[in-house]
Amino acid sequence: MGDSFLNSNWLNPDYLFNQAVAFVQNAINYIGGIDSQIVSVYHTILSIFALFFIMIISYASIRLIEIRIKEHRHLKHEIAEFAHYQEEKEKKFQENEAVSKNSRWIKTLSHLFSQHQSDWKLAVIEADSILEDLMKTLGFKGETLGDKLKSATQDKFRSLTLAWEVHTIRNRIAHEGATFELSQHEAKRIIAIYETIFREYGYI
Repeated sequence: MGDSFLNSNWLNPDYLFNQAVAFVQNAINYIGGIDSQIVSVYHTILSIFALFFIMIISYASIRLIEIRIKEHRHLKHEIAEFAHYQEEKEKKFQENEAVSKNSRWIKTLSHLFSQHQSDWKLAVIEADSILEDLMKTLGFKGETLGDKLKSATQDKFRSLTLAWEVHTIRNRIAHEGATFELSQHEAKRIIAIYETIFREYGYI
């Protein structure tokens, strides 16, 4: 017997039909003397049931294959889109001149793409310093960045929630020192938030 549909004999119409026929033949041999007309009726009924189930199984199998193909294509498309997005984002960070004319921001990015965790932390600290200058430029008062953020409101500074998030992480870096673990992936996420704030106000 050749390869069956989806590598399963129970999804092979020929196999199922032959099994049904064999079952009927065995039934005929078993009942022997029963009237041939009754046997013919049983044979017809069983054949109808066998064909019905073959059709159901075949339809369900074909639909399942179609769904799997669509899922595979969709997943492949999503992976390609995400990879392209990541590639463009990485390229944007690395091409410093295209990213910004702000020398401090370029320096921040150079720290970010270092191979050392201490430099990633330094990138966050430098970005936070730039944020403090931005807040000062916008007219917010206070001796520290924390004071300036406290004096701000969501109406006057739309990125207030984001600024507090990254500033809190910067404070943990400063206070916990070497005990604070920071991955490059997380550092990139934090710097991306700073970038969003700076670009909103055209600061870099």
